[in-house]
Amino acid sequence: MGGPRRFADLQEAMPGIATNVLAQRLRQLEADRLILAVPYSQRPPRFSYDLTDSGRGLGGAMWLLAQWSSDHGGGATSPVHDPCGTPLVARWWCPTCEQPGDPEAGEAIWV
Repeated sequence: MGGPRRFADLQEAMPGIATNVLAQRLRQLEADRLILAVPYSQRPPRFSYDLTDSGRGLGGAMWLLAQWSSDHGGGATSPVHDPCGTPLVARWWCPTCEQPGDPEAGEAIWV
């Protein structure tokens, strides 16, 4: 979610993933229009990968799932605030009232 990444950057961020598996997953994510592969070298062909708007939207959902997993002992770690290292917490927020909502108190109504 932090901007374009090159193949080597992605591989470094996911230790143990085989290069062919990473390449296959990147091709599938591009086919699903979640990422965009932008060439930065012709010989050899190399690409940087960035999220599409759809991919960024899915990224937000993934952060929520990671937080849930972390809260329930699933082994995932919550995203952290880079400047101080504190785990981030997702909250419901009303942009009109500029107040937090509390779905557990019945404030969130699905329409």
